[in-house]
Amino acid sequence: MTDRINAQLAFLTEACRLKSILRATTLCDGSRRENSGEHSWHIALYAMVLGEQAAPEVNINRVIRMLLIHDLVEIDAGDVPIHGNHDSTAQAAIEQTAATRIFGLLPPDQAETFRALWDEFEAARTPDAIFAKSIDRVQPVIANLETDGGTWPAFNVTASQLETRVGSKVARGAPALWVALKTRIDAWFSPPLLIVRVKISRGHGGWPPLC
Repeated sequence: MTDRINAQLAFLTEACRLKSILRATTLCDGSRRENSGEHSWHIALYAMVLGEQAAPEVNINRVIRMLLIHDLVEIDAGDVPIHGNHDSTAQAAIEQTAATRIFGLLPPDQAETFRALWDEFEAARTPDAIFAKSIDRVQPVIANLETDGGTWPAFNVTASQLETRVGSKVARGAPALWVALKTRIDAWFSPPLLIVRVKISRGHGGWPPLC
């Protein structure tokens, strides 16, 4: 039993390193970049709150478990922004190796269970994993919308790119959620209207109200 507890504590201590992995996304107030530990907690909360948007067969408790461990591989592999340019095949290989090492710190039975859950999330074929992937994509969108585009300008993100890399995955697991987000997204990507206001002198002068 002592060996089992020691293995579990070693894994939990290693997991603490996820708090040092910075993501491209900032906090919703734009004050700083978030770390992957914060991201994992936040999307687990997203799943709890927005679970009603999932398909009836989705087990939200399993989704939360997936989301809490899905980014642990970033301890070794680092964070790769979804709108960045990288070799996806090479990155996937790095993450597989990371998963073997990190989950391997656990006692064998837990290592097998956690790794299977992580593999399920990565494959995104089951209803639970599809919804988990959707939620994972939603949180950064909200952060960018709350910070006037956030990292979108830095990565030269276009509306079509966002639809392909993010929207299609969100809509696959939570279609109503993507519809709700689209209004704000479309407004941000639409060119601003140029409003010319003409000052009209009316005794003391003033501006006509905007319509």
